[in-house]
Amino acid sequence: MPYRRLPNTDNARLKALKIAITKGKEIPPFKLAFKQGTLIKVQSLLPSYENMLSEHKNAYNLQVEKSKDHTVAMKKAKMYISHFIHVINMSVQRGDMSPAIRNYFGLEENVKKLPSLSTDEEILSWGTKLMEGEKKRLMKGMSPITNPTIAVVRIYCDRFAEACNFQNGLKKRLERAQSSLGAARNEADSVIQQLWNEIEDTFKDLPEELKRKKASEYGVVYVFRKNELKGINLLKASHYEIG
Repeated sequence: MPYRRLPNTDNARLKALKIAITKGKEIPPFKLAFKQGTLIKVQSLLPSYENMLSEHKNAYNLQVEKSKDHTVAMKKAKMYISHFIHVINMSVQRGDMSPAIRNYFGLEENVKKLPSLSTDEEILSWGTKLMEGEKKRLMKGMSPITNPTIAVVRIYCDRFAEACNFQNGLKKRLERAQSSLGAARNEADSVIQQLWNEIEDTFKDLPEELKRKKASEYGVVYVFRKNELKGINLLKASHYEIG
């Protein structure tokens, strides 16, 4: 015997709610297979549910779109930080600067390799260290590092910081949208379950097949189990062979 299956996707939930509203418009209240109070719940829920779906979609799409800007800004900031440190290391290698110069920037004095720049936090942190270190050097009358200068490094680090802040704002917006949508889904599941219970209760005295047919007209979904489908297919095949 087929069993009732409640909606498990947004489209299926919307379809169930919309069918109920359509039936509420087409059929007089005293002939409707569910209560007026349930219809009012459906009518109240549907527009808010659709709005939350739209907000979630917009928030997700905007985050994806702006993530490209974030990636571009990240690559630029990472590149200029790396180049600035390379200039320091090459100056030390040529003997133009003492290895101790690295201490101004939070770098290990005798380590030539670049620090890790694999996360947003690391990039922002090293950008700040370079800016603060160069400021201290200049205050002591030392010659500025060039190609790139710290001013150029600052420009790209600031742009990256802005991109990170904007992306974090979009992330929070998406999280709020997901939370609201999750609550709407739970409410929809509860209302649809009540709706379908009332519909089935209205037709409970009818023969099973007719009851399912009537309930299906109200959007109630029934599915066959695998073994039942196999039996149906075998029955169809046997009828075909007899014919």
